Amino acid sequence: MMQSRARETQRTTAQIVRGYRGPALFSFGFRPFFLLASGFAAVAVPLWIAVMAGGGDIAATVTRDWHIHEMLFGYTVAVITGYMIIAGANWTGHYPVAGAPVMVLVALWCAGRVAMLGWGPENTAAMVIDAVFLPVFAAALWREQIAARNGRNLVPCVVVTLLAVANIAFHLRLAQPDLGAIAERLALGLIALLIVVMGGRLVPSFTRNWLAQQGAGREPVPYDRFDLAIAILTAGALLLWQLFPHATATGLALVSAGVGTLLRLMRWRGWEAWRAPLVWGLHLGYLWLALGLVLLGAAIVFPGQVPLSGAIHALTAGGIGTMTLAMMTRTTLSHTGRARRSGYAAPGSFLLVTIAAGLRVAAAFSTTAAQELLAFSALLWCGAFALYTLVYGPMLIKPRWSAHPR
Repeated sequence: MMQSRARETQRTTAQIVRGYRGPALFSFGFRPFFLLASGFAAVAVPLWIAVMAGGGDIAATVTRDWHIHEMLFGYTVAVITGYMIIAGANWTGHYPVAGAPVMVLVALWCAGRVAMLGWGPENTAAMVIDAVFLPVFAAALWREQIAARNGRNLVPCVVVTLLAVANIAFHLRLAQPDLGAIAERLALGLIALLIVVMGGRLVPSFTRNWLAQQGAGREPVPYDRFDLAIAILTAGALLLWQLFPHATATGLALVSAGVGTLLRLMRWRGWEAWRAPLVWGLHLGYLWLALGLVLLGAAIVFPGQVPLSGAIHALTAGGIGTMTLAMMTRTTLSHTGRARRSGYAAPGSFLLVTIAAGLRVAAAFSTTAAQELLAFSALLWCGAFALYTLVYGPMLIKPRWSAHPR
């Protein structure tokens, strides 16, 4: 029995996927979660803007709390889950990626979305149903890390665990109102940290690979002490934001982290990959992260001049929106057997989402055209994710290609 179990845990991800005989959609975790995330994002933001404009009976459940929760713990968590299943398989070699485990996770995520929309974020049953997903997924990640005896990739496991804590705290805000703001900051800080850490590995790596294929003479600067220092500075600034969200020192630390992140991004030479949307899209997302950190710090230091809403949406709609869309696009092509050729959909969706983010930030500064800017922003955001869903959704549903098209 023990020998049989040992052989099972030594199966590679490729062997697990090859042995799967069910629907292609559930052959790998990223497939349903990317499809659900993109479709949900295309609908959720326009729905919220419509309610803000006076959207009828549904306003009882589609509240500001619903919007915040569903973009952080609904959309973003779905993308993180899809990507973590791939990353977890690479780290351990035997993550149960196919079939029933994926279906269970998808069912739990969908149940949370239905409950939150149908009953609202203040309904006790909706809170309980929604709170189940992240602890289950965190437990699955930890189980595989422990089984593989792999201590090198614990940051994502810790982040997902803390996201589960933040989600529970968010739901407890009715009993303790201060928990709402704390949970929002914790979730956004954790997601930003995840982009700093994982994006800091992937963006220069993908850029280096593309430049090498093109025979470019110069490559991104290799990871060195400067990168480590900026990563530590950013993590420290985000921690200060959790503990002292209104302190001037926190604002200055966040501005410094944003400037450092921008300098770090410049060392990766993204402008030389202007012909490769699958590369510059990632750079664009990281640029939004830098701008968001600067604006967040400025909003703390100069609250009368820089609206906090603009800074938050630079991080969320800009940084998270652009980076997750770029990662979903690249991952979908790579892991469904397609050639990494962007066509029109990738650059189109990246530009739409980043313009949408820009308009959303501008709306926070506007005193005369805020509603119009919000409406256009929601329309472009919807277009970006609808484009991804229409073009890449069929790839997620259909079986993997055995070879790249010529």
